[in-house]
Amino acid sequence: MNAINPSDFVICRTFPCQDVRHAGYLVPDIDLLPERVRLVLISEAAPEKPEDYYYTQGEPSFQATTLQAFQEAGAGVASFQDILDLGVYLTTAVKCAKTGYGIQTATIKECSLLLEEELRLFPNVQAYLLMGDVAIQAVNTIARRAGEPRVVPAGSTYKLRDEAYYFRGARVFPSYLQVGPSFGIEKSKRKMIAEDIRQALALLG
Repeated sequence: MNAINPSDFVICRTFPCQDVRHAGYLVPDIDLLPERVRLVLISEAAPEKPEDYYYTQGEPSFQATTLQAFQEAGAGVASFQDILDLGVYLTTAVKCAKTGYGIQTATIKECSLLLEEELRLFPNVQAYLLMGDVAIQAVNTIARRAGEPRVVPAGSTYKLRDEAYYFRGARVFPSYLQVGPSFGIEKSKRKMIAEDIRQALALLG
């Protein structure tokens, strides 16, 4: 097995999107063995501050809240590296930072081309955690572009969570965003996030 770095393969060359900050463009810059990735967590967009990103040195907020979410799921992890060691890969559906609260459908569609290239790097994925509406929409866009049915049907996430969904042979868990300032506010969503992570990890054995 040879290590790869996703940033060598996932490259935006034209930056056509109008509602994101292109200077905030971030793709996971980490050397890993793609065959060992069994669970992919996809959140919304790159953070406003690059120092908050998943793979940044120091104490980035994306690491902190994700670690908290995995701990609340009973994962038995003490550090972000422990999460990676479980075979988890973390990325965003949109690679640039947001400029407002929402993200336009056209931007999600455009960036789903990059996400599709990224997901192709990992042949042994058993489950996807789609953290929020943007991640769900991005994966649905990838499927529909290939002529496949949408992965997750339309509807409120809390109503959809009890059904089993699949994307190219891997189980899909629609969930809620586990990064950003809203994570610590709504305890009901935190509970559902923990349940979804727990179920996804259970598939890995």
